[in-house]
Amino acid sequence: MEYLYAILPWVLIFGIFWFFLIRPQQKQKKEHQNMLDNLSIGDKIVTIGGIKGKIIKIKDNNIRIRVSSNVDIDFVKSSISRVEEKNSSNNKKEDNADEKKNDKEKE
Repeated sequence: MEYLYAILPWVLIFGIFWFFLIRPQQKQKKEHQNMLDNLSIGDKIVTIGGIKGKIIKIKDNNIRIRVSSNVDIDFVKSSISRVEEKNSSNNKKEDNADEKKNDKEKE
């Protein structure tokens, strides 16, 4: 019975840490991964470095964003901090045309 009283506070402390620290961090990580999986061309995003731009190309784990006219930067997907504005379906045709034009210019 003494062993139970010795172990019980440690179990209680671990339970409190799990509930208040570990669980919310896992939930936040899951939400961030879901956000990264749902990125699409035309979304306005902010990187972890604070750079704002519009996604013009997504390829595997890399994303190309346009920060200004004729200024494109490539990033790793995991460096995206948040999405400021999701792309509306009306702009997708314009974005695809911009992407094709940009690819031709890069070649």
